Amino acid sequence: MSSSFDFNYESTFGALLIGFGLSCVIFGILSIQTFTYFQRYPSDLLAYKLLVASIWVIEVFDQVLIGHATYVYIISRYGNVVSVIATRILWSLVYQTIVGSFVGTVVKTCFALRVWRFSNHSIIITGIILILVFGTFGLAICYAYKCSQLTSILLVNDIKMYGTYALAAGVAADFVTSASLCFFLHRLRTGHQKSDSLVNRLTIYAVNTGGVTGAVSLTTLLLYNISPHTFYFMATFFCLGKVYALSLLCTLHTRKTIRGRGTDRGGNTTSKAGEVGGIFLVNHQPRSSFDVEEIPAKSMHIDVQQEVAVVSDADGSVV
Repeated sequence: MSSSFDFNYESTFGALLIGFGLSCVIFGILSIQTFTYFQRYPSDLLAYKLLVASIWVIEVFDQVLIGHATYVYIISRYGNVVSVIATRILWSLVYQTIVGSFVGTVVKTCFALRVWRFSNHSIIITGIILILVFGTFGLAICYAYKCSQLTSILLVNDIKMYGTYALAAGVAADFVTSASLCFFLHRLRTGHQKSDSLVNRLTIYAVNTGGVTGAVSLTTLLLYNISPHTFYFMATFFCLGKVYALSLLCTLHTRKTIRGRGTDRGGNTTSKAGEVGGIFLVNHQPRSSFDVEEIPAKSMHIDVQQEVAVVSDADGSVV
C-alpha cells in the first residue's frame, strides 16, 4: 500500500455517492422506457419482450448491488477509515462489475448481429466486433476476480491494467460498431430522396446510440487512469450498463416512429418464424427481389425497389 496516498472522503466516498445518485436517475429513466415499451408494443415479438424484461430485472439487481456498497461504505463504516482500507473490497462492488459488463455484452452483441445483417453477413467485421465485445467481458471478469483477491481497496491501482484494457476494448467495440453501421447504411443510398432520407435518419440513430455509450465508456477510462487513487470513475461506471440498456430500448422504440407509424398495436409480429429471428434482433423475412444486395442501383425502378428494402429492414429489425 502506498504510504503517500492520502485518504480523502470527497474524492472516494463522495464520488461513490454521486455515482449512486446518477445511477438511480438513469435507472428511473430506464424503468419508464421499459414500461412505455410494453405499453406501446403489446404485439411485439416475444423474444424482444423477454430481452427487455430480462435486462430490466438484471438492472434492478445491479442497482441493489450499488446501493448495498454505497450504504456499507458511507453509512455502516462511516468514520472508520481503518475498517475501509484494511479489509477486502466489498463483495457487492465485485459482483456489480460483472453484472454491469454483462448487460453491455448483451446489448453490444445485439448491435453486432445488426452489423452482420447490414454487411451482408461479413464474417470479418462482425467477428472483430464480437471479439472486442466478449474480450471486454472476459477482461471484466478477470478484473473482478483480481479485485476480490486484494487485501485493501487502496490496492486497486495495482490491477489497473485489467480495468484499462477492459474499458478500452469496450470503447473500441462501440466505435467499430457505429462506424460499421454508418458505412453499410451509406452503401444503401440510392439517390432517391425518400429512401436516402430514411438512410440518413437510421445513420443518425446508429451514431447517437454508439456515441453516447462510447462517450460514457471513454470518460470512465480516462477518469480511471487520470485519478487512479480516487473513485471518480465509479460515478460513470455505475451508469454504464444502464446507458447500454437505454440504447437498446431507444432502438426498439424507433423501429416504427422513425417512419411516423407510431406503435405496432395493430399488427401481430409474434409469428413462430419471427420469434426465432427476434432472438437475434434481425429481420428474418425471406429475401425477395427487392433485396438491396441483389439489385444494381442504376435506374428509378431499381431505386424504388431499394427504398422498399431499406424500409422493410427499418421496420423489422433493430439498428
